[in-house]
Amino acid sequence: MYYFSNLALSLNEEEEGVAPTDSRLRPDQRMMENGHWDEANSEKQRLEEKQRAVRRKRESEAVKPEEEGAHVDTYKALWFERKEDPVTGEITNVYRGGYWEAKEKQDWSACPDVFSAS
Repeated sequence: MYYFSNLALSLNEEEEGVAPTDSRLRPDQRMMENGHWDEANSEKQRLEEKQRAVRRKRESEAVKPEEEGAHVDTYKALWFERKEDPVTGEITNVYRGGYWEAKEKQDWSACPDVFSAS
């Protein structure tokens, strides 16, 4: 168990039918849990670089509209939207629907590919 508490281990238990973007499906996490520390670290680095590349591409695509004076939100979450909390005034993420319907249908076509090597 590599000194993880039972609670910590149970929070990351696999579940059938979840979105392919679910963090419990991270290959580096599974490698770490299986004691493959070097492979897990390499995989973590690969995943993080993949995320950075996607962010850089998204940001570069937003440059042209910004140069023309339009504000462009470079990222939009699939099942959440950013809103201001009316009480605190802080920006928060509010569930806008769709996940449970996609899970019921097992239709994950809207999900980005976040873990594969491509």
